[in-house]
Amino acid sequence: MVKTKQSSRRKKFDYNKDRKKMKTQLRKKHRPRIDDSHIRNAWSDYKSSSMNLQDMGLACDPKHILPITTKQSFSKGKGKKATAPVVIKPYVVRQMEAEANLPYDDDKTLSNDLISYVQHMVREHGEDYKAMARDEQNYYQDTPNQIRRKVNEYKRCHAAHFAAFMRSLRTAKQAPPS
Repeated sequence: MVKTKQSSRRKKFDYNKDRKKMKTQLRKKHRPRIDDSHIRNAWSDYKSSSMNLQDMGLACDPKHILPITTKQSFSKGKGKKATAPVVIKPYVVRQMEAEANLPYDDDKTLSNDLISYVQHMVREHGEDYKAMARDEQNYYQDTPNQIRRKVNEYKRCHAAHFAAFMRSLRTAKQAPPS
């Protein structure tokens, strides 16, 4: 088999390359990228990933979350409980729980076309979704369930607007036509 050109060439040492820098770059390249800031700050580069997570009170393998009783032998009949790992950095889990318990602002919004479509359907048909499906403004031929989902989405995303819209509909119905 033919050898490549690089393998037959004489090996030369490159004095212009910083070997220490290259080694740290290589280590950084193979190190895992951790998105969560709490875990990233408590992470130790000198430990394995399973040991790091165990120190924080997290589990790398779901099988090792709870201690399982194991049977040593059938003759003794007594089970030996596995010892639970010692949590060295419990503040990580506390910080993650505190962040998870923060209130979440749902900033989802709907397009103006969809809002006007839903308002037209509710104005014309009220809660009759089958009549909405037969409406001529139903260009995309939405089924009654699809229209119900869109109305519920509008109620959820724009609750204050929907309440004001329903109030204006009620007042328009109560006012005598002139």
